[in-house]
Amino acid sequence: MSHRIRSAVTGIVITVSAVTTLAAQGGQGGADRFRQLGTELPTPGTTRTASGAPGRDYWQNRVDYTIDVTLDDVRQQITGREVITYHNQSPDTLRFVWVQLDQNIHEAGSISNLTRNGRLQPGANPQAITMLASTDSVPGWIGGYRIASVTTPLGAALRKTIVGTMMRVDLDAPLAPKASRGLVITWSYPILETRLSGARTGWEKFADGNYSYNVAQWFPRLAVYSDNTGWQHKQFLGSGEFTLPFGNYVVRITVPSDHIVAATGTLANAMTALTVTQRQRLAAALASDSIRHIVTPADAKAAESGTPRGTRTWEFRATDVRDFAFASSRKFIWDGRGVTIAGKRVLAQSYYPNEANPLWGEYSTKAVAHALVTYSKATIAYPYPQATSVHWNGSGMEYPMICFNPRRPRPDGSYDDATKFGLISVVIHEVGHNFFPMIVNSDERQWTWMDEGLNSYTQFLSEQEWDRAYPSRRGPPRNVIDYMRLEQTQQEPIMTNSESVISLGNNAYLKAATALNILRQTVVGDSLFDMAFREYARRWAFKHPAPADFFRTIEDVTAVDLDWYWRGWFYGVDNVNLAIAGSREFRLGANAAIVADSVTPAERSRVASFVGGLDAAGRRALGGATYVYEVDIANKGGLVMPIILTFMYEDGTDRTVRIPAEVWRVNASQVTKAFTTDRKVKEILLDALEETADTDISDNVWPRRDAPSAFQRFKARTVVP
Repeated sequence: MSHRIRSAVTGIVITVSAVTTLAAQGGQGGADRFRQLGTELPTPGTTRTASGAPGRDYWQNRVDYTIDVTLDDVRQQITGREVITYHNQSPDTLRFVWVQLDQNIHEAGSISNLTRNGRLQPGANPQAITMLASTDSVPGWIGGYRIASVTTPLGAALRKTIVGTMMRVDLDAPLAPKASRGLVITWSYPILETRLSGARTGWEKFADGNYSYNVAQWFPRLAVYSDNTGWQHKQFLGSGEFTLPFGNYVVRITVPSDHIVAATGTLANAMTALTVTQRQRLAAALASDSIRHIVTPADAKAAESGTPRGTRTWEFRATDVRDFAFASSRKFIWDGRGVTIAGKRVLAQSYYPNEANPLWGEYSTKAVAHALVTYSKATIAYPYPQATSVHWNGSGMEYPMICFNPRRPRPDGSYDDATKFGLISVVIHEVGHNFFPMIVNSDERQWTWMDEGLNSYTQFLSEQEWDRAYPSRRGPPRNVIDYMRLEQTQQEPIMTNSESVISLGNNAYLKAATALNILRQTVVGDSLFDMAFREYARRWAFKHPAPADFFRTIEDVTAVDLDWYWRGWFYGVDNVNLAIAGSREFRLGANAAIVADSVTPAERSRVASFVGGLDAAGRRALGGATYVYEVDIANKGGLVMPIILTFMYEDGTDRTVRIPAEVWRVNASQVTKAFTTDRKVKEILLDALEETADTDISDNVWPRRDAPSAFQRFKARTVVP
């Protein structure tokens, strides 16, 4: 038996052969590829539902902080005191809490240092050399917290146990559900030089003797206690980043009097921290749609050669954030502009030294504003009052409302396109992290792809809105091919803990972002996927989603069964490598007799019997078709994907047929499709626009020819999505 479908889009008649019961049971591999995700996903319940939404019993704990911190510009040191209020919203009674001490990764005996592999390589940079040390102190590199005290708010000492980068604090009494408890921690630690330590926080000393500080992971932070992990107290080894609860912050930062401070939140004491002129400029910047200076290049230049007169305290307040970071320097230029999002005015701003101009003055705040608008369209409206980009000499790093970004021009102020687009991309990416994971608060310690992959995908959308010819690194399917071509021993599934991935950038950023882009453009469709992606952001904004919540939400909103896609792209390391294994042309005569070209007598007889056996309805179904083409498609890479065939006709026209991936649900190795048409086919192309990350396109053309040339000819006359 066979089923016949006339495509409303192409007009081509497709014949799909029926299969035996044995094949339907998975005898040829298809059943396994389309097996539903079962044990891979947690059992849904009343906290996390089968639809992917938070359930009626969903809960999460909160932590509020009041912090006083002093930055020592002479010794490059942090000294602080924090008052923590922990709100237990769980149904469990807690007798202790876990606190993250991320700076302890820089202790000589940390797990990260002791387990780091490394060889002596020619031309190693200072950071690579210091990374070789595992037990010996390296000046300017070894750090870690000095915890002075942990007490109740009334001063009673609490027992603490430090385990690497985590500290357990035993409470003075059990903390019941729906109750709150306070504790006070005082601490200090040396800030490390970013260039040597490679840390996500640090200082840079400029040629004029002044410092710039980008300060993060700087205070002891409460870990997440959740319904699906309990305490998330996996050790910080360097790759798996930070998992934190939401709360409200009041932070008072004392710095030299001539420093300018950027931070999470809004400035609460502008009357004492800023001059009258600066306050006026700040108000004007928020109201303006063009970039305005709050601290001009001339102001920053004058401060570089000045002498501080004591200290000044800057107070910042932030609501519903999961972390807090700041930057401080007397070298900062400060500019900004307003952006209207969902009817509210948001300040997009940047802080950078004169050494970063003119590049930063031209593009940083512009990229901040662009990211806020495009991400708000792709997810939810940006809820915070400001977003900040700060220059530094490390790699890009993100925190609520503030991010640290590299790139600067040459000493003479010139820069090339790579530097320009590098800055724009890193600013878009790091500002975008406000959405993933600062608002949609996934578990970075375990699942890097849930923030980096989703963010890199949305970054791609944002870059393409900046310029359709933007040189995006992550998102275009062709860019992931080199990684997916690697031996499987050099890859891990995306669903792998961050610390066990050989190439985290390729795995969690590139492959995950590409998987989502292909899902959107080729599998589900733009409008349907966009709707589901926005719903995921809406459902899990200011909550703690897990991978199953994402997978289930996308399927819930689209009504598309994607278990085969998650299994292939996220749980496996197969690659996409489809090929046209063969094609046969049959020409129909006036009386439906078959005239076959270049086929065997057996094939001619088979098709003649098929046509001869048609009844009147079957003959009418052929319409005016004069040709039949059978196309064999082989799956050489193992990853099942939609089949996209483009028929190039001798009259210069073409038609594209898109066959869903379910065509592989019986036989995952090879399928044969039959097509009827009224025009003679000159050439058949598979995935002509390179949408699926096919790792070998040399066999995607029939008759066999130079595949890249065939694709180039087609793309030259087609707009590539």
